[in-house]
Amino acid sequence: MTSNLISPAELYERRGEPTLRVVDASWHLDGRDAAADFARERIPGAVRFDLDAVSDGASGLPHMLPRPQAFAEAMGALGLAEGDDIVVYDTAGLFSAARAWWMLRVMGARSVRVLDGGLPRWKAEGRLLESGEPTPLPPATFRAVAEPAGVAGVAEVSEALAGVAQVVDARGAPRFRGEAAEPRPGVRSGHMPGALNLPYARLLAEDGTLLAGEVLRERFAAAGVDLTRPVVTTCGSGVTAAILTLGLEQLDVKSMLYDGSWSEWGSLPDAPVVTGA
Repeated sequence: MTSNLISPAELYERRGEPTLRVVDASWHLDGRDAAADFARERIPGAVRFDLDAVSDGASGLPHMLPRPQAFAEAMGALGLAEGDDIVVYDTAGLFSAARAWWMLRVMGARSVRVLDGGLPRWKAEGRLLESGEPTPLPPATFRAVAEPAGVAGVAEVSEALAGVAQVVDARGAPRFRGEAAEPRPGVRSGHMPGALNLPYARLLAEDGTLLAGEVLRERFAAAGVDLTRPVVTTCGSGVTAAILTLGLEQLDVKSMLYDGSWSEWGSLPDAPVVTGA
């Protein structure tokens, strides 16, 4: 199985390859300015993937998948083609990069990997950074072909909750149990009945890298996830659910990601919500 991760050392060794494209997909729930971070320091040659801008603005939900044509235009403007060797990272270590990885994969990119440990690990290893106004890549043609098998909506989640698959929620335990208010107005607190809780941070090592092998497998098992059964991942708005999806992929387990996640489910008046463990 080909890994969906790449180390800073391997990325550094591959610098200068003609089809290599490095993408900063940083996004912060607390509103921190990712664009300012990108201007201040980034991996040389990186382009910025804005999760909010590359989204379906008409949906009313945060950073939902756009239509394939809109996605293709946005990626082409960044200089990305579906056949490029794309490496995605973020400034947290592993947070929003997984969401961009998933989006690119769902839209037809053939080779996408996540920089394991992100920019913090790159910096910790003393590797070169650049700042200021980036040099844009030449426009490219990205041929988007949406893969619906990787995307879940309300219908698929409802079927999963009825026993077709397992729903695994990446939010922290207080939000999952309904003990903490949701950050978005109008969204109820709690979780879907029958959903399992696996906070995304449990899949990460102290240095922000993704756990591997049996340790990773054990984290899923400890949350009650049966890796032989279908899985739908979810979270607050579809960002950290992608970390669960990435972890499952590393274990060679396919899953669907609920794009609307709790931002959608928790705002639907007829969607069942429970609180507690």
